[in-house]
Amino acid sequence: MAWAGTGVLWTIGAGMARSQAFGQNTPATGNGGFTFVQISDSHMGFNKPANTDVTATLQAAVDKINTLPATPDFIIHTGDLSHSSKPAEFDTLAQVMSSAKPKQVFYVPGEHDNSVDDGKLYLERFGKDAKGKGWYSFDHKGVHFVGLVNSAALEGMGKLGGDQIEWLSADLQGRSSSTPLVLFAHLPLWTVYPNWGWGTQDSEQALSYVKRFGSVTVLNGHIHQVMQKVEGNVAFHTAMSTAFPQPAPGSAPSPGPIKVPAERLRSVLGITNVAYVQQGRSLAVVDSPLAGAIEG
Repeated sequence: MAWAGTGVLWTIGAGMARSQAFGQNTPATGNGGFTFVQISDSHMGFNKPANTDVTATLQAAVDKINTLPATPDFIIHTGDLSHSSKPAEFDTLAQVMSSAKPKQVFYVPGEHDNSVDDGKLYLERFGKDAKGKGWYSFDHKGVHFVGLVNSAALEGMGKLGGDQIEWLSADLQGRSSSTPLVLFAHLPLWTVYPNWGWGTQDSEQALSYVKRFGSVTVLNGHIHQVMQKVEGNVAFHTAMSTAFPQPAPGSAPSPGPIKVPAERLRSVLGITNVAYVQQGRSLAVVDSPLAGAIEG
């Protein structure tokens, strides 16, 4: 759990990345810049010793977002909104998220959202305008965002599938290589730990389409802890959960909820704040545990 509860600021531009300790000032966005927040793995309906009140910790995450110095433009949720895909769980998620100052929330499903009914209820509630199992893209102030689904056909690791990869290729065609890209999905789009299925088996093919772009940021959840790496022009970042932590890769017999002392729980749960600076085509990523204040 070395990364859990820590904060690291990543500034990414033209394929280069640099990090600095959390608490140092986030770069000013300037004219045309903006911020957004990533949250992940809220697991509404989970009620085990690792966290007996996931609604409270999700609400704490939203409250933390609401205390940011500047209201983010929107929120991205990288999956596992629910624990069992039940209507009441999605209702609770929607109710808590309605209290966030940013009113626009973009979702992708996790395996807990689509394993019961093939994702039908999730799509009805949170993916009405999406393609296929829930993938889509949008543009915001010069940045192209792509929400991908790699949790609908788990075969050991995650899988995007041929239809989605073909759609991604078409979606990126004709876009300037200077356009900053943000890809977001539930499972990591890089191989974190294949023994636990922490990766996406066909991600290499999908990522081949982004190599020509100068600035690419990939946001994921699923593993409930912060891990980062940079490969060429692509910076990968997985987020903490708002529900419960999981063990570091290979440090336990299997993945799953970790019970920590109650006073430590909110130090291993958190949110990710992302700032885009238009002039430098860069993204600054700051992880923030629920315990303590956001600085920036």
